Amino acid sequence: MYELHGVRKVFGEAGVALDDVALTVGRGEHVAFIGPSGSGKTTLFRVLNLTLRPTAGVLRLDGQDVAGFSDAELRRARMRIGSVYQQHNLVGRLRVVHNVLAGNLGRWSTAHALASLLRPQGVDGAARALEQVGIPEKLWARTDELSGGQQQRVAIARVLVQDPDVILADEPVSSVDPSLALTLVTLLRDLSRDSTKTLLMNLHSVELALGHFPRIVGIRDGRVHFDLAPAKVTPELLAQLYAGSRDDEAQLERFQDGATFFGGACRPLPGVRR
Repeated sequence: MYELHGVRKVFGEAGVALDDVALTVGRGEHVAFIGPSGSGKTTLFRVLNLTLRPTAGVLRLDGQDVAGFSDAELRRARMRIGSVYQQHNLVGRLRVVHNVLAGNLGRWSTAHALASLLRPQGVDGAARALEQVGIPEKLWARTDELSGGQQQRVAIARVLVQDPDVILADEPVSSVDPSLALTLVTLLRDLSRDSTKTLLMNLHSVELALGHFPRIVGIRDGRVHFDLAPAKVTPELLAQLYAGSRDDEAQLERFQDGATFFGGACRPLPGVRR
């Protein structure tokens, strides 16, 4: 699905955000990205969802070099990629049905989109998506009256309506409590598996990444630090990845001295071992 060779992204005086990134992601793969704040994970995802162009290097989507895309081809390619963010990017004053149907905006004309604001178009599809994420009763609720976890489910339902080939989830559970984080990560993983979609997720929680993804990519200083199965991600590698990042020292303590990779809230994937 993705091929990156020597990808570099520079933001003027802000400096280098990505440096010589090489990465291949197969169709239908599920991959978790971890690393300290400011390591370049979000920039990488913005390159992958085609909102940022690399300063140098090659990015291929499904075998095609993105650099050669026309504006129309770029718009079509972006429709194949659904994004879920930490901030839900919903319009609070609108009803849930409208926010979910926003997943159609890439394929609707402006006139169709405006008409749908007055009389929602494709309500059955929105209802099915909300059923999949577990809140069918919220179809006609005002979005700003929902809890944070329910709003994140609405954002996921919007991506389901979009029906992309790839789902990019950038820190989708950083603002919710650990129990709900586990629920949402599992929901995204299971929905992607059932629909054979490629799932890439940035996670602050090392525990969630190791417990629920078959492939872990560590990012530090804009580079791929490691790309391994969870069983091969050692405490030493994690210590190197997060060295100097005080915010992550507490969660890494559990991996010292041979401690288990999986806390009580995490259910590891079948076959995953320490």
